[in-house]
Amino acid sequence: MPEAIKKEQRSRRGEILDGARHCFAKFGYDGATVTRLEEATGQSRGAIFHHFGSKEGLFLALAEEDADQMAEVTASSGLVEVMRDVVAHPDRHEWLGTRLEIVGRLRTDADFRRKWLAHQEHLDDAVRSRLRDTAEAGSLRDDYSPEVLRLLLELMLDGVITRLATGRSAEGMDEVLDLIEESVRRR
Repeated sequence: MPEAIKKEQRSRRGEILDGARHCFAKFGYDGATVTRLEEATGQSRGAIFHHFGSKEGLFLALAEEDADQMAEVTASSGLVEVMRDVVAHPDRHEWLGTRLEIVGRLRTDADFRRKWLAHQEHLDDAVRSRLRDTAEAGSLRDDYSPEVLRLLLELMLDGVITRLATGRSAEGMDEVLDLIEESVRRR
């Protein structure tokens, strides 16, 4: 396939992802109908399904893209920096509020859960690696295992996302994030 066509397909795929992110944020997973996704992306259902196979495939592609971005930030700066970005730029992360909506689906749909958790595992691996590097540098507290600290950070990220997704204030979150960061550091 010629490079120009590949470039155009990547561009169209990116446009679909951007429009879908806004659509899922505005209407939730169930409310983001194919018709609304067509309107939000400016693409036909044929184009959407060509690139992603289904609405679920599109949703999971967004999850993968976000997991990749979060893993990249985590690798260089830590998971608390991901939380800081979510707090500082809630508009860029508002689609994550759909996590609240899909919790039930994660419990009842084993195939969807497996796919979702595969994306989460990518982020978890980045956190594990960052914690391992921090421990080797002597900066990570050693009275708890790195896996316990990873779980603490994961729970905190879920809490930040939930708080913002429910429309609650982010006031004071900078200090809370400082406290979270200090809680995993060696004293």
